[in-house]
Amino acid sequence: MTTIDPRASLSDLTTTADRVRRAVESVIEGKPEVVRIALTVLLAEGHLLIEDVPGVGKTMLSKALARSIDCSVRRIQFTPDLLPSDITGVSVFDQQRRDFEFKPGAIFAQIVVGDEINRASPKTQSALLESMEERQVTVDGTTYELPSPFMVIATQNPVEMEGTYPLPEAQRDRFTARVSIGYPSPDSELKMLEMHGGASPLDDLQPVAHAREIVELIKAVRQVYVSEPVRRYAVTLVGATRNHPDLRLGASPRATLHLVRAARASAALDGRDYVLPDDVQTLAASVLAHRLLPTAQAQLNRRTPEQVVTEIVQRVPVPDPTAGSWPQPGAPGSRSR
Repeated sequence: MTTIDPRASLSDLTTTADRVRRAVESVIEGKPEVVRIALTVLLAEGHLLIEDVPGVGKTMLSKALARSIDCSVRRIQFTPDLLPSDITGVSVFDQQRRDFEFKPGAIFAQIVVGDEINRASPKTQSALLESMEERQVTVDGTTYELPSPFMVIATQNPVEMEGTYPLPEAQRDRFTARVSIGYPSPDSELKMLEMHGGASPLDDLQPVAHAREIVELIKAVRQVYVSEPVRRYAVTLVGATRNHPDLRLGASPRATLHLVRAARASAALDGRDYVLPDDVQTLAASVLAHRLLPTAQAQLNRRTPEQVVTEIVQRVPVPDPTAGSWPQPGAPGSRSR
């Protein structure tokens, strides 16, 4: 039986991920941390929610990531009149065959870009639930598998914007992470005008990785070691959101799973085959905050879920590296299960 060197897989991962990162950053100026989270979610087999005001590059980021990978891409413009069948597909009666034929919807792609997802009705938003969680679509009693890799990158405007429908809790919980791009710095904005003032930066963007490579990288990320103290640390962090006085809804067990998966991907991007508490801490706000609902009093006090998560991270004790089984850099047994 052939033995695969996990460190060689991680070396391939960091090389390929670096190519994708540089390609995306050639379009999105001055936001390396946002690009890294997008790559982390991709390798963690998750879905990304990008929330910000119009015009800061939400759709540009999602399209840049999609075009950097040689795979099937579909874009869905969410509008109030969009139907669930437009997303999942519909069975149409074929007069010649005298039978129903399934016409796949826009969800049948490896990367699906959902633009302004909260402008569609809740009924249409719910059409994504099965595909995002189970990577399949059921229409008229028949289940259809979705391709691999599969990732939904959705953009939304803040709920205070006119003509929006807030995403329900079950929908938000299926997104691995939420990011806000924010306004660029003056230097980044000047560079954007210089480089992209005459044409769209997406026009010259070419794929730098193939879908098969991404599938192999995802398999490599699954092998990243998470020690028992780090797993317990993630569970404690998430559990602290469920009894915090400023929250009326804490994070779900799915959030714990997403947090650990994202920490694995983050460690792999750094070339490590094991997860550190720092990986969990860095991703906690992005992975947990959008799932939390503050109490009415917390809203009056202008307490945001991000602030609550930051407070929890500061309060929960970090695992002691000297206690229990803890991987050390370069240790020969660091990958033992």
